[in-house]
Amino acid sequence: MDDMMNITVSKLLEQVARQYPEDEAVKFTDRDYRRTWKEFNEEAETIAKGFLEMGIQKGDHVAIWATNVPEWMLTFFACTKIGAVLVTVNTAYKVFELEYLLRQSDSKMLVMIDRFKKNDYVQIINELCPTLKDCKPGEYDNPMLPYLKTVVYAGNQETAPAGMLHWKELYQKAEKIDEETFREVYDSVNPQDICNMQYTSGTTGFPKGVMLTHYNIVNNGKAIGDCMKFTHDDKLCIVVPFFHCFGMVLAMMACLTHSTAMVPVDVYSPVKVMDALQNERCTAFHGVPTMFIGMLEHPDFAKYDFSHMRTGIMAGSPCPIKVMEQVVEKMNMREITITYGQTEASPATTMTTTDDSLELRVSTVGRSMPHVETKIIDPETGETLGPGQTGEFCSRGYNTMKGYYKMEEATRQVIDKDGWLHSGDLATVDEKGYYKITGRIKDMIIRGGENIYPKEIEEFLYTHPSISDVQVIGVPSKRYGEEIMACIILKEGCTLTEEEVKDFVHSSMARHKIPSFVAFVESFPMNAAGKIQKFKLREWAVEYLNLQEAASIETA
Repeated sequence: MDDMMNITVSKLLEQVARQYPEDEAVKFTDRDYRRTWKEFNEEAETIAKGFLEMGIQKGDHVAIWATNVPEWMLTFFACTKIGAVLVTVNTAYKVFELEYLLRQSDSKMLVMIDRFKKNDYVQIINELCPTLKDCKPGEYDNPMLPYLKTVVYAGNQETAPAGMLHWKELYQKAEKIDEETFREVYDSVNPQDICNMQYTSGTTGFPKGVMLTHYNIVNNGKAIGDCMKFTHDDKLCIVVPFFHCFGMVLAMMACLTHSTAMVPVDVYSPVKVMDALQNERCTAFHGVPTMFIGMLEHPDFAKYDFSHMRTGIMAGSPCPIKVMEQVVEKMNMREITITYGQTEASPATTMTTTDDSLELRVSTVGRSMPHVETKIIDPETGETLGPGQTGEFCSRGYNTMKGYYKMEEATRQVIDKDGWLHSGDLATVDEKGYYKITGRIKDMIIRGGENIYPKEIEEFLYTHPSISDVQVIGVPSKRYGEEIMACIILKEGCTLTEEEVKDFVHSSMARHKIPSFVAFVESFPMNAAGKIQKFKLREWAVEYLNLQEAASIETA
C-alpha cells in the first residue's frame, strides 16, 4: 500500500463497476439475490434517489437496523452516494438501546427488517413510537425523537406496517429524481466527509457514535485486503455483522478496494457458512473464534470440501492458538491472518500478513498497518516503552476517527493533543515490531466478538428496586473468550434469584448483555482508597465458578 486512496466509497464503487461490469459483486446463498458490479452500483444509485425524494440530504443521518441482508448493503452505498451518514444499529438492540441511539444520533430515517431471532422489530418500534401508525411515511413527528421522520420497512411482508414506507416503494420514489439533481449531490461528496457512525459503548455506560470518513474506511479496507493479498479472483464469505467494522470495513471495504466478490450470509450457523464456503468455492472467510470453533466441532465438518480456501481473518476477541492451528490444517486457510484494532481506528491498526510465519500468525497480532504509527506507553507517565515492556497500546494515522458525535470531552479523553489514539489495551512489542495484546486497562468484556462495557449493564441493574450495588465483570470462557458475570449486593430484607436478574436484563437489553452468571455477595474487594478492585473480583470468580481451565487457554 504505497499510496493513499483519495476517493469516496461511492466513486470507488462506480470505478469498479466500470472496470468489471459483468463480474459478480454480490451473491447471497439463502435468497434470490445476485448482482454484478454494474447492477449493484445502479441499484444503489436508485435507492439513493429514493432517499433524496424522501427528504434525505447531504449530512443527514440514516439508521439501519438489519442483519446481513441486501438492503443493508444497498442502504450503506446509497448513503455514500448522496453524502448521508449511515448509523449502524446492533441487531440485538431492544427498546431501551434503540431509543438512545436514535435520539443521540439525530437519525432522520430508520431502515429496518421485521425481526432478528426473538426480537420483533415492528413491535419494538411501535412501542418506542406509538403514534407512528397514525402518520404518513416521511411525516412522523415526535418531540422525543425530533429528527426521525421516516421508517422504511425492509421486512418479508409485501406491505409495510402502518406508518412505514415499504422498501420497494423507494424504487418508485427514485423515478421522481432527475439525473442532474442526483449528480449535483453526488459530486459534492468529499473523501473527508463522514460516511458512517458506529456506536460503541464506553466506560460512562452510554454508547458513543464513532464518526468515520470515506477516507478512513476506504484506506483501511485497502490495507486489510493488501495484507491478505486479495485479488479480483478471490471470493469472501461474510457472516460477521455488517453493523460492526469487522463486517463493513474488514470485509466489504477490503472487497471493494480489490474488486473481490462478496458472499454474505444473513445470520451465522455452522452449516449455512460451510454450505456457502463449499458451494460458492469461497477462498476467504472472516470470523470471530467462536464461529471457527462452531464449524470445527460440527459433526458434519469432515463432509465439507475446503480445498479452495486460502485466507481470511480471525479477530474480534482473543484467538486461541490451538484453534488457529486447526483452521490452518483442517480448513486449508494456510494464509489466515489476525488483525487488531478498535472502532475508533476504522478499525485495524496492526495485522499479520500471509507472508508471516505460522508461529507469528498464531502468537501475535502483527505489525503496524501501512501509514499508521503505533507505540506502547506507560499508562501513568505517558513515556514510550521499549520492546518487551507492557504498557498501553496507542496509534496515530489516517485511520483515526473524526471523533465521537456530540461528545467533545469524551473525544479528548481518547485522542490526545498530539493525535495519539489511546486504546485502553495493554500490549507488548518485540524487536521486530510484532505486537501482543496482554490485557485491558479499560473495563471491557469481549464476548464472542461483541464489545460489552460493564458500566452500561451496571447502570441498568441499579434501577432494580432490590439491588443495592452491583459490579459486572468478564470471566473466562472456552467458547466465547469471556462471559458476563454480575456480582450483586442486595438491599436489606430483599431477595432475588439468578433467573430474575437475567429476565430483568433481557426485558430491556440485548441478549448478548445478559449475565451468564450471577452471584449474590455481601461486599466487594477494595483498595485502601476505597476503589473496587475488579481484578480481585475476577480472580475470585474463576475459583468460585471453577473456570481455571478456561482461564489457562493461551491466546494470541
